[in-house]
Amino acid sequence: MWLPMLGMTALPHLGGLYGGYITRKEVKTWYPTLQKPSWRPPNAAFPIVWTCLYTGMGYGSYLVWKELGGFTEDALVPLGLYGLQLALNWAWTPIFFRAHKLKLALMEIVLLTGVVGATMVSWHPISRTATLLMAPYLTWLCLATSLNYCIWRDNREEKTE
Repeated sequence: MWLPMLGMTALPHLGGLYGGYITRKEVKTWYPTLQKPSWRPPNAAFPIVWTCLYTGMGYGSYLVWKELGGFTEDALVPLGLYGLQLALNWAWTPIFFRAHKLKLALMEIVLLTGVVGATMVSWHPISRTATLLMAPYLTWLCLATSLNYCIWRDNREEKTE
């Protein structure tokens, strides 16, 4: 049973690796040109935080999968919501960093945060541990949403809308 655990724990990191590839150039060129709030975390914190968050959410998905006996009919909603939030998570970085669409990224991250909340609600009756593993992620998304909002608000030029 360790292979599904490793695979499901590693899965979120695939999008994280792609996101890191996109942001690497933009963090050095475009991102410094934006006005950002003074309370934003340092750039060096993001890869560390995301590595921890992706690991926690991935392992949480494994716990839910295992408790439900795999990809069964009962797993459709909790793992479907998880898959949706993962896709939304992976989509945010290209919207914000590649396309420079700050407003669209804000709308997307608000939706993402809501889907993560719904995922947690669906997971709670199945695995409290899995739900708790998602709590830091939801907290970080609230911070990231606030940061995205402030950056959008303070950089409303035609090219970044």
